[in-house]
Amino acid sequence: MKTTGNTIFISGGSAGIGLAIAKKLNEAGNKIIINGRNEDRLQRALTELKDAVAIQGDLSVETDRIRIAEDLKTNHHNVNIIINNAGAAFGYLLSETTNAHEKAMIEMNTNYFAIIHFTELMIPHLLEKEESAVVNVSSIAVYGSHKFLPTYGATKAALHSYTTALRKTYEEQQKLQVYEVYPPLVNTDFSAEIGGAAGIAPSEVADELFIGLENNLFDIPVGDTKVYANAIGEAMAKLAQA
Repeated sequence: MKTTGNTIFISGGSAGIGLAIAKKLNEAGNKIIINGRNEDRLQRALTELKDAVAIQGDLSVETDRIRIAEDLKTNHHNVNIIINNAGAAFGYLLSETTNAHEKAMIEMNTNYFAIIHFTELMIPHLLEKEESAVVNVSSIAVYGSHKFLPTYGATKAALHSYTTALRKTYEEQQKLQVYEVYPPLVNTDFSAEIGGAAGIAPSEVADELFIGLENNLFDIPVGDTKVYANAIGEAMAKLAQA
């Protein structure tokens, strides 16, 4: 995948991992369109980017997804990469809540259903391009839930399954590439309540994504996630030899 000259839409692009990715790709010579729910945060983020555009909206809401997709297709026709980064996570113990199902529904809607729908809205447009990509920001939680994130991991596992299916669906036509990024704990406002201060810098995620795009590495583990990914890779290799 080329890493310059693209027009890139990044959900959750006003802070944290999304903004770090926006900066990295912007510096490489790409046109950036960031999305977020808070207009003030979006405007502050734009001051850190060159010639970028912001589209306010909540992609977990169906009407906003449809509006944003139409805005991109109508007013930003050159968009050829979408990065599904916006997410939701609740840190809690199952023994200390009576509304785990409500938290799970919010997480699943934001981290899974909304991404499927928004991607579905954008794929016909992306397939018109000579080269295009969908990047889904997943998580180390794909490899197992933590007791303080009891329902979040399931949403990322679901996203991983969908991403794999999407990649296999379009791999033969080669016009649409599908990437998945697996950050570990990252030091952002988003992860503050689950100990994010001990996490890696968002820029590390952005750097790894850039390398992945540059080298067509469709699965992109970051930091500690590499340990899990390597272990699974070795286990699969042994099974193949058995």
